[in-house]
Amino acid sequence: MTDEAFDKVRVRLRFDAQGLIPAVIQDAKTGKALTLCYLNELALRETLEKGFVYLFRRSQNKLMMKGETSGHTQAVRELRVDCEGKSLLFLVDQKVAGCHKGYFSCYFEKLETDGGSRITDPLVFDPAKVYE
Repeated sequence: MTDEAFDKVRVRLRFDAQGLIPAVIQDAKTGKALTLCYLNELALRETLEKGFVYLFRRSQNKLMMKGETSGHTQAVRELRVDCEGKSLLFLVDQKVAGCHKGYFSCYFEKLETDGGSRITDPLVFDPAKVYE
């Protein structure tokens, strides 16, 4: 991606005071929401140039490719922006799983009206083996 093309994308977006923009990651095949992450300008540029989701890990204050450790990468099929330029939606081809806890989606737990919760999705990999 040229600097000019990136600037055309960048000018439409509203990064927050910390220089971040939230992005919902959605599986292109199933339509299932996989996770919510944050991108800074460098993460967005890397994502657009390389075709895989890069994100800014706020807890570690660093840029990384999603799936860098596990190999569970997210190949970008489409990028959308909300009507105000304040958030992004990535449609991706998810390899294995999007959640580091072993589920396909980070939204594997259903909250019940009685205050309880239950796991609704099966584990697709053992995190202890992948992240040892």
